[in-house]
Amino acid sequence: DNLMSGPMPPLSALRAFEAAARHLSLTRAAVELHVTAGALSHQIRGLEELLGVKLFERRVRSIALTSAGKQLYPGLQTGFGHIREAVAGMDAAHSPNILVVSTSPGLTAKWLVSRLYRFASAHPDIDVRISSSLVNANFATDGIDLAVRNMAVRPAPDPALETELLAEISFIAVCSPRLLEKYGPVKNARELARLPMIHDETLGGRANIPNWADWYKAAGVDGVDLRRGIRFNSADHALDAAGEGAGVLLAHDILAYDDLRTGRLVIPVNFVLPSGRSFHLVWAKGRKPGKAAESFRRWIKDEVAALDWRAIKGRGAKGGR
Repeated sequence: DNLMSGPMPPLSALRAFEAAARHLSLTRAAVELHVTAGALSHQIRGLEELLGVKLFERRVRSIALTSAGKQLYPGLQTGFGHIREAVAGMDAAHSPNILVVSTSPGLTAKWLVSRLYRFASAHPDIDVRISSSLVNANFATDGIDLAVRNMAVRPAPDPALETELLAEISFIAVCSPRLLEKYGPVKNARELARLPMIHDETLGGRANIPNWADWYKAAGVDGVDLRRGIRFNSADHALDAAGEGAGVLLAHDILAYDDLRTGRLVIPVNFVLPSGRSFHLVWAKGRKPGKAAESFRRWIKDEVAALDWRAIKGRGAKGGR
């Protein structure tokens, strides 16, 4: 009733509340809105005074929505979502040749970057902007047109997303040829276990993605000390370390492809572990991809189709996953 009969609260205060409620963090909301946490808190307190209710329970290191906050938030979230979509639609209308693509840092650094010049050459009128993050982009709020995501081969239906299979992912052990020169030839997975190990921690942090323990188990080898070795929280850094001879890495086959093709990396043990995962192209349901997005979609599918696994010793033919 206060909302309907009283003056409309300031839009800036409503925006401050919506961001804080979405993040459940004054600090993260303040960073998003480019204000100080103190200024954000002041705006929210002013809104609470105007409405005559408490919107947040303030705890030592966190905040939580009160029942009044929970009542207010869905409407504001929807309202600001519509505003963002309207603005994004205006941007798209005025700049149809700007394309924003979201991918993971590893895929960007180790696979996409070395190919993007071909898309740029074929489509000089399209301005591609790559947004790299381990966190899935939000199509409604982040201005993303297309994303490439690591998902289950058959992902559960999502009412907000359209998905298209791009490439299935398998895991392979890779290392520098120099490492094998130093430690001698490796005949099987048991012998591989005596080499220094590299761990890509991004594998263990996500559900149902295989790691070294799964690879050795599938290869029929137990008793391997998996506590040792260098650990990285980024796939591209782990691959760079493997290329420098720091150890053996369990890697996405697609991320390792270019280093395998050039001989910077080799496959010491011919054992491929299917992951049950795949890269998918993803876009917002109900938002028809523009011409630029359609061009990128066709191009990246052609790039994946051009990968020649037969030329890489130990990886097998493309279909042999």
